[in-house]
Amino acid sequence: MMHAIRFLGVLALTGLLGAAAAPQARAELTAEQRTQLQETYELIRETGEAFQAGKFPAAGQSLVRAMLRLEAALRDADAETFKTAQPLIVRIERAHAMLQLEGIVLPPFERPELGVQRPSYLDPAEIAAALAEPAAASEPMAASTPEPANRPDRRGKPSGPPKSSEPEMQPEDPSRVSFTRQVAPILISRCGGCHIEQRKGGFTVESFAALMKGPAEGVVVFPGDPVGSRLIETIETGDMPRGGGTVPQAELELLKKWVAAGAAFDGPAPAAPLVAYAARSLAPMNSPTNAPAATPSPTTPMATAADGSETVSFSRQIAPLLVGNCNGCHIDAMQTRGGLRMDSFAQLLRGGTSGPLFEPGSGESSLLVRKLRGMEGDRMPAGGRPPLAEDEIALIRTWIDEGAKLDAASADQPLRVMMTEAWAKNATHEELVARRRELAHKNWQLAAPEEARSSAVEVENDEVLVLGNVPQETAERVATAATAALKKVRTLVPPSNSSGAGASSGAGAKGTFKGRVTLFVFPRRYDYSEFSKMVEQREVPSEWSAHWQYDGVDAYISLVADADDPKTLQARLIAPLTSLALASRGDLPRWLTEGVGRAAATRFAARDFDAPKAWDAALPEAVAAVKSPDQLLDGNLPPEQTDLVGYGIGKMMIDRGARRQFDGLLRNLDQGSPFPEAFTQAFGAPPKEFVAAWFNWYAANQRR
Repeated sequence: MMHAIRFLGVLALTGLLGAAAAPQARAELTAEQRTQLQETYELIRETGEAFQAGKFPAAGQSLVRAMLRLEAALRDADAETFKTAQPLIVRIERAHAMLQLEGIVLPPFERPELGVQRPSYLDPAEIAAALAEPAAASEPMAASTPEPANRPDRRGKPSGPPKSSEPEMQPEDPSRVSFTRQVAPILISRCGGCHIEQRKGGFTVESFAALMKGPAEGVVVFPGDPVGSRLIETIETGDMPRGGGTVPQAELELLKKWVAAGAAFDGPAPAAPLVAYAARSLAPMNSPTNAPAATPSPTTPMATAADGSETVSFSRQIAPLLVGNCNGCHIDAMQTRGGLRMDSFAQLLRGGTSGPLFEPGSGESSLLVRKLRGMEGDRMPAGGRPPLAEDEIALIRTWIDEGAKLDAASADQPLRVMMTEAWAKNATHEELVARRRELAHKNWQLAAPEEARSSAVEVENDEVLVLGNVPQETAERVATAATAALKKVRTLVPPSNSSGAGASSGAGAKGTFKGRVTLFVFPRRYDYSEFSKMVEQREVPSEWSAHWQYDGVDAYISLVADADDPKTLQARLIAPLTSLALASRGDLPRWLTEGVGRAAATRFAARDFDAPKAWDAALPEAVAAVKSPDQLLDGNLPPEQTDLVGYGIGKMMIDRGARRQFDGLLRNLDQGSPFPEAFTQAFGAPPKEFVAAWFNWYAANQRR
């Protein structure tokens, strides 16, 4: 208890730890790669400092520059360089998600993959130029693009000295034209079909940098000279856009005014795709001349949490429709159509080259509904798939009319995961029992030894379903041990009967878990290992003989059980059962679920099996090998090291001195609070500060 009190005292005095150590130089890295990765690290550090200071636009600019620098560093990189860059990739992903939650619109970030060369936003020279631009202190970038002296115009004549003596344009001045808010929406809406989705004529307007570069024939925008700019000329003469479309006069005047004032740029980075950040209008491409002018364009709608007054649920009703009908083109697609990705709600909000899919409150006029009805370009879904039924389209329209709200914890969660979790949350106990039994038999047929597939031993009660190629007596012993272990687990992690997102029990549940738990039991470690390879597509560490899995619907434990006596078997099951009880309460980090599970086994059954002694002996070395707490928090440690460090933290969290805080965490999760918020409210500090303070406390106690 004194340990816990002393630790909580340290926590109260300990602030946020410094950023993780910069990437260590490796002999295999070139000097240029080391420099690029170091610069990426520094830019990520700047991002974090600006974020902590509340300067979110400046943080966004630093992050975009970090993304571009990382892209340059990993171009044609080998496996060793990718390994070194992994912590940076994870930090960029987390910063990207956090800034989007603050309303900062960023170009998409796709996790780099070894051997996969994706098209770059810029060639190397353009990347270097973009990175050379200083980020603003607290406001979005607003830099004019000066015309180089004597650069030839479209007629091949010198253009004269640069016209850069005018005061630089600021986007907040209402008399000036904003590229992001006014010009980019016009380009996306009127030119995107030919020059973003495709590169007709060898010309693209996918980014500001690409627009200013122009096609091979020459530059099409000369800052300060709308008359000499071919972009303006082709629109005025009606040569562009092709295909019968026109640009309304009001939009043309905006373009001319923007060019005449210097063609200033006020976006996150010249190389960033327009569709990733522009405040796009709802006007479709090639719309009639009487289409409304794009000034000012509405911004992309932000995710709004559902308050319970809605009649349509996104996660339960809309997400399954999208996944079932948009898969292959916009979801889980190798190449997305129309620049539109819909793998997550955040991507759905971002829209594609045709603009936002919807504006909350305007279902009937939304691009999504019009596309589904065939009223706007090609009917969707494409590829010969049958159109959606009118009642399905009406469901989507109603959801938009009601505010297009999100009833899930995270806008970045894959729609597939979101809809399965929503189903499980709203299913009855009996429905979930049936689904888990179905999944158990499916997994068994996939991965069990061939001779055991048609003759599996099966034992079930209110708490568990046991399935294995073991003797009947062993299966019954496992079921009895699991039931006894759950009695102890419930004293630490009691069943939840709330309606919150983390409810682990529910109406109709007769045991600890809503839907029960499946236990796959094997007599040999070889069978256990093969099961993991086939079902989970992974190799389990050689020292493992049991582990748990939870994906929002399925919940199971896989273990080797042969000659265990009842007490040992019960002790071995406490850790995975505790971890499952926690995991079923929400999206929790592994270090917490696995760590508290092992800590529970040590508390309740340390004398009945040897694992706790081994964990305690290995803990100092595991902690010493952690260079920064961020490695644990960002998931950059090997599983066994994560589990050991989590075990140390878990023992502190369920100690009597911190038990009230731990119980508060469970209550907050049961009420539907996301993990970071639930943890901060319960322990009085964010997870990052808590973990950093634990490392400091552990190091101090090790020196004594």
